[in-house]
Amino acid sequence: MTPLVEILSPGLYIVATPIGNLGDLSPRAADVLSRAAVIAAEDTRVTAKLLRHIGTKRPMTPYHDHNADHVRPQLIARMATEAVALVSDAGTPLISDPGYKLVRDAHAAGHLVVTIPGPCAAIAALTLAGLPTDRFLFAGFLPSKVKARGEAIAELGAIRATLVLYESGPRLGATLAALADALGEREAAVTREISKRFEEAVTGTLPTLAARYADAPPKGEIVIVVAPPGDAPPASEEDGDTALAEALTRLPAAKAAGEVAKRLGLDRKALYARALALKDA
Repeated sequence: MTPLVEILSPGLYIVATPIGNLGDLSPRAADVLSRAAVIAAEDTRVTAKLLRHIGTKRPMTPYHDHNADHVRPQLIARMATEAVALVSDAGTPLISDPGYKLVRDAHAAGHLVVTIPGPCAAIAALTLAGLPTDRFLFAGFLPSKVKARGEAIAELGAIRATLVLYESGPRLGATLAALADALGEREAAVTREISKRFEEAVTGTLPTLAARYADAPPKGEIVIVVAPPGDAPPASEEDGDTALAEALTRLPAAKAAGEVAKRLGLDRKALYARALALKDA
């Protein structure tokens, strides 16, 4: 006789799954997946392998970008009386995967929402890269079109934080080349196959990594980690004169000196004297 399975409280359970090694699935995640009334999965074939690994079978329904608008109301309705588990193919749901609208609507309907934390490729890559982790920005996948990708990199480049990006093998060389062109000699790391047999983290400058992968696209899921920008060099007297000349077209000498001193970190009294000299010139 099959033993009864304790029923989970109704609601939404966000379950992180392994990004490679199936042994990384937490006991709590395995327990929730074994007891959920239904599992909303990005690809039910991938999730079926995970369920076989933990020795269970559960009803599943596909939930992905192409069917989310149709399936989401059905899942929300089921949460009133059943436990619905949400999983992605690998890692933490909602991180570059569909799901936030499901969570939003579950909250709006007053349902219980629980997260079962676990693997995340972005966080794992940060631990492997050897780059600053006190402040970082996860930017997902860059646009595939050259112009849009360049604009995105230009925007990200000014952010004083380590950058974390996802990428595919065939696109890696072009993405690294674009990053190198825009960001220069920043330190970076290319991590792939995290927690799998051929896990690796290759470090170097962006130009070095771009050259390495230009004609050798690697296999596997890839995370690029890029160091934050270094400290800007101190402003020179020439920088101060240029900024003052522009400011004096809008402001009196005292205010122009104050504005430039604050922006460039130069001595205000010296700038004021220089501003008077420039006005008299």
